[in-house]
Amino acid sequence: MWRKLKSAVLTWLDNAKLAGKGILLVSHEKRFIVAFLIAFLFFGTLMTMLSSGLSEFQLIDSLPSAFQIIGRAILRVFGYQRFFLDWLATFLLAVLQGILIGLIAWLWKKRQDNSADVERAGLIAGLIALGAGCPTCGTTLVAPLLGALFSTGGIAMVGTVSIVVTVIAIIVAVLSLVRLGKEAYIIIINEKYSKKENGRARKNL
Repeated sequence: MWRKLKSAVLTWLDNAKLAGKGILLVSHEKRFIVAFLIAFLFFGTLMTMLSSGLSEFQLIDSLPSAFQIIGRAILRVFGYQRFFLDWLATFLLAVLQGILIGLIAWLWKKRQDNSADVERAGLIAGLIALGAGCPTCGTTLVAPLLGALFSTGGIAMVGTVSIVVTVIAIIVAVLSLVRLGKEAYIIIINEKYSKKENGRARKNL
C-alpha cells in the first residue's frame, strides 16, 4: 500500500514538473497573456469588492461612481490599503484563476472539446468567491444550510466552512493546472519536434 502511495505521489510530482514547464512555455504566447491579464484583473477586482460584502455594489449609482469604485478595487488588487495577509490570499487566488483561464484559452484551438475545463474553471471561481472573497455570500448561502443541520451553531461555523471551501477550490485548481499544464507541454514539444522533422525533410529534398 505504501509503495503504491509513494509511486502515485512521485508520478504526480513528475506531472507537476512537466506542467510547470508547460505553463512557462505557454506564458510567452499572446493568447495566454491576454486571457491571463483579463481573468486576473476581473477575478481579483471581484473578490476585492466582495471582501466587504455587497456594500460597494450598492454605492454604485452612476457611471462616474462606478469607475471610482472599480478603480479603487483594482488598486487594492495590488495591495493598496490592504492588510498584507488578506491581500496576499486574494492576489494568489486571482493569479491561480488567471493561469487556469489562460491555459484554457491557449488550448482552445489545440483541441475540440473544452467544455469540461470551462465548467471546472467556473466551479473553481464560484468556490473561491464563496469561500475567500465574499463573506456576505458565505453567510447568506451557507449559514441557513448549517443552521438547518446544526441549529444555532450554523452561523458560528460559517468561517470554518469558508476556509474549507477555499481549500477545496485551491486543490481543484492545482489539479486542473497540473493536467492542463502537462497537456500544454506535450503539445508544444510535439509541435517543436514536428517542425524539426519537417525542416530535415525539406533539406533532404
